[in-house]
Amino acid sequence: MRRFCLSLLLGMAFCGILPWLQPAAAQYFGRNKVQYDDFEFRVLETEHFIIHFYPEEEQAVRDAARMAERWYRRHSRTFLREFGEKKPIIFYANDADFQQTNAIQGSIGEGTGGVTESIKQRVIMPMTGIYAETDHVLGHELVHSFQYDIALSRDDSTRFSLGLLPLWLIEGMAEYLSVGREDAHTAMWIRDAAIRDDLPTIDDLGSGRYFPYRYGQAYMAYIGGKYGDASVASLYKLAGRTGLDSAFVYVLGITPDSLSNEWIAEMKEAYLPLAEGRTPADSAGHRVLAGDIDSGDMNIAPAVSPDGQYVAYLSERDLFNINLFIADAETGEVLRKLKGTASDAHFDALRFINSSGSWSPDGQRFAFVTFVQGDNEISILDVNSGKIKRRIAVEGIGAISNPAWSPDGRTLAFTGLDGGISDLYLLDLETNAIRQLTDDRYADLQPAWSPDGRTLAFVTDRGPEGTDFETLRYARMRIGLLNTETNELEVIRPFGNAQHTNPQFAPDGRSLFFISDWDGFKDIYRYDLSTGQVARVTKLQTGVSGITSLSPAMTVAQQSGRMMFSVFSDNRYTVFSLEPEQAQGTPLTPEADAPSTPVASILPPLRAVHEGLVGNYLSDPSAGLPAPEDYPVRDYSNRLRLDYVAPPSVGVSVGGFYGGGMAGGVGFFFSDMLGNQNLALVAQANGTFKDIGGQVSYLNQKYRFNYGASASHIPLLYGRVFYGLEQDPETGTVFQTYNRRLYRIFISQASVGASYPLTTTRRFELSTGFRRYGFDVEEEVYYLSGFGVVGRERRNRSDLERDPFFYFQGSAAYVVDYSFMGFTSPVRGGRQRFQITPLVGTDTYVTALADYRRYFFAKPFTFAFRGLHIGNYGAGGSDEDGLFTEQYLGYTYYPAFVRGYSFNSFETTKECAPTETSSCPQLDRLYGTHVGLVSAEIRVPLFGTEDLGLIKFPYLPTELSLFFDAGIAWNGGNLLDPLGDPGDRPVLEWVTDPDRLLTDETRIPVASVGASTRFNLFGYMVLEMFYAYPFQRPEKGAHFGFQLLPGW
Repeated sequence: MRRFCLSLLLGMAFCGILPWLQPAAAQYFGRNKVQYDDFEFRVLETEHFIIHFYPEEEQAVRDAARMAERWYRRHSRTFLREFGEKKPIIFYANDADFQQTNAIQGSIGEGTGGVTESIKQRVIMPMTGIYAETDHVLGHELVHSFQYDIALSRDDSTRFSLGLLPLWLIEGMAEYLSVGREDAHTAMWIRDAAIRDDLPTIDDLGSGRYFPYRYGQAYMAYIGGKYGDASVASLYKLAGRTGLDSAFVYVLGITPDSLSNEWIAEMKEAYLPLAEGRTPADSAGHRVLAGDIDSGDMNIAPAVSPDGQYVAYLSERDLFNINLFIADAETGEVLRKLKGTASDAHFDALRFINSSGSWSPDGQRFAFVTFVQGDNEISILDVNSGKIKRRIAVEGIGAISNPAWSPDGRTLAFTGLDGGISDLYLLDLETNAIRQLTDDRYADLQPAWSPDGRTLAFVTDRGPEGTDFETLRYARMRIGLLNTETNELEVIRPFGNAQHTNPQFAPDGRSLFFISDWDGFKDIYRYDLSTGQVARVTKLQTGVSGITSLSPAMTVAQQSGRMMFSVFSDNRYTVFSLEPEQAQGTPLTPEADAPSTPVASILPPLRAVHEGLVGNYLSDPSAGLPAPEDYPVRDYSNRLRLDYVAPPSVGVSVGGFYGGGMAGGVGFFFSDMLGNQNLALVAQANGTFKDIGGQVSYLNQKYRFNYGASASHIPLLYGRVFYGLEQDPETGTVFQTYNRRLYRIFISQASVGASYPLTTTRRFELSTGFRRYGFDVEEEVYYLSGFGVVGRERRNRSDLERDPFFYFQGSAAYVVDYSFMGFTSPVRGGRQRFQITPLVGTDTYVTALADYRRYFFAKPFTFAFRGLHIGNYGAGGSDEDGLFTEQYLGYTYYPAFVRGYSFNSFETTKECAPTETSSCPQLDRLYGTHVGLVSAEIRVPLFGTEDLGLIKFPYLPTELSLFFDAGIAWNGGNLLDPLGDPGDRPVLEWVTDPDRLLTDETRIPVASVGASTRFNLFGYMVLEMFYAYPFQRPEKGAHFGFQLLPGW
């Protein structure tokens, strides 16, 4: 009978330590966060903040420093609290730079506008290129900063628990305190829910169906408007100590259920009358792109071809990411899909929230923006072939949005961010020359060409009564008209101080279409450029909108005049079209038709929005704003500081297999402010002094070439028990004995390693190090009689200890991971790992690993396939029992091999028939220095979300699967002769005869089929329960098993 393999013991031992150590490069699989740029940070210090930035964004940061101090004074009054120490803020010049930050672990998508983390209470965010939006995001994140300051305060006798607070309260509060109650975008969401009779109660907000930012803001606005803004902060402070229900009663004098009923009634009373006489969302025009046609639920940034025959748009049609599609503009049939980041290594993601693309005048090419190598590039797609024919990187401009193709096809206009400030640029497609059209702090967005190619219409906050950078008073967006030949600029505001976005010229160039919320509803209007006459094109109950209030949502074909636009309704974005004659609109006079107050944009209660604490400070930008100041700047210090101590744990055991003892562990974790350097110190004990282990690891992620080092001493403890007979040497009495033998393996290692990510999905890994294995055997002998235990003796069994093993090793690996994870296993994409590891020492051999996996998604099914080979080539000289060099086909820990053959499931009395050379051939054939494995699964999500689950029940995501596993193990062989000695070579023969399986030592394949259920246990782990029939264990037959592993 074989002993345990060391790899199994390592898997068991590290389970308590590895969760504390998470260097990305050390993952077997996983996507990469790539540090494309080497940011030279500096530090600017204000009265209440320590701001980290790099030189190119200094002008924008100095303005943001004043914003931060103004927000501090606003929020300090709201929370009635002062910071005890200055809080750190880290600014990035744009979102492409922000996605490279190490201050936040894990990947950051374009949808993340900023983050406030709890360990160092850092605010980390990018500049947006729009001062008003940067100010909003900063105000939102600084609410979280105050929230954390309260929650983590050590001078409070009453313990505060963030776990008692729902996300809608935390995020809704941050939105309300930074935006207020006048918000046409959030009002559109609430109005839509009221029309559909789907307004949530407070309990409903915890279901995951309702966006916590929008609905949370609406609830907080109602509480602030009815009970006073001070009650918003008081509710937070008390709910973190007593829970939400008690806090509602104590602070507001009402239960959550009663307040929910009031809120729902008020929303309906306020919004439903406003929707009367307006066009329902599903009747906005000819419905083209929708989930029940050939698209997804989110269809955004439409761009119609010049002839109006095709539309390019962005959608989550494939469920797991946003991609670019081209569809028939009449039927909505998808004609072409852009290859995503999984199969195209040239870009990391598409820009989709604040950007759309543009067609060439001949309709043969399409320009759009991608994230590439830490910046943005303009990619040009050949529409007929579906291939990217050209990629254009604009030096010095980190973020690009809304490319617009000129009518002559020679030039692209676009918005670019340099140092966190947006401007307009022209790109000559023949020479790649760049011409900057604007150069100031005003926002310049969404350029669109006039048909004659002389004028650019764009969105801006410049002009009369425009943004004042001295007082940081922001203007609503209006439309600029820039003559690209003379640089003459005209600003038009058809609706005065309302929002104007998304300009598009009509084919004749005489009028301009745009989106405005002047009456509280986001609709399309047409502006006659010669007369100034305005006509209403749409009058919707919800609104024409993209993801944000400034996202592009409307497009006009420059030859045919067909208009297409996205409409928000039922938490979806659907694209409609209007023909030219339908888009002429109904004339109106803004001054005469303007409502006295845009009620539709106000979050109830419907009283003056400038009343109350929040309304007052939002209407007075000068309150709390410091004068422009030359804040001192110093170099950044990368000093490590203690982040946290992993909660020390101590346990005591009495009796049991390993006897009495104490166990516990503690970890100390350090990093610098930017998260570039990380240091971890971990200690763990389990029993006696011999069982104390520890590890120290260091990781530097400042550069693209990540590197680190670690040293550790880890004791592994396992054992066996047996009965025997022993004679007392003094009396001659023979006693029956109960023997408990404890084996220890001491692993001492030191290593250095590095990884170099090529993209977010591909990387190289290198490592080298030294490892030593020491051994210790102890035995406790209990002497038994009819009266029980009559004596005990502890022995040191050095005679059973093997000589120490040591290895010097190096390793090189190439890793690919473009998979998309479901709740319990990957559901789409693929993974690959190819690794070579030479080892020199007590034994000398080379470990080769090849692991290839593919996942094909055909909603709701995933067809998963895996091929794996692990070979220790040249092994076996000094490792006679295979402790270090053998693999076992029945492993039930990662990466999990053939189910139905786990070691603990074997019944030796039934399944083992000793031969001259093997005590159990049926078990021995599962061990080898080389293994090969193939697996296949059909997976279907049983319980999950509406998008990923047959049954909507997100509380216990569950996956069902049918599987086939097969593998073969063999010994011997080297790189020149991988199959080894003839007597131990694998034989590809299918054997199921019970008699032969019991005694035949031939290296044959083993396989199993069965069904599996995987459960996601509250996000902490995945439990798999399976019923497997192992073909090469007919005596065992079908049986149940389990493993704590996500699906491979």
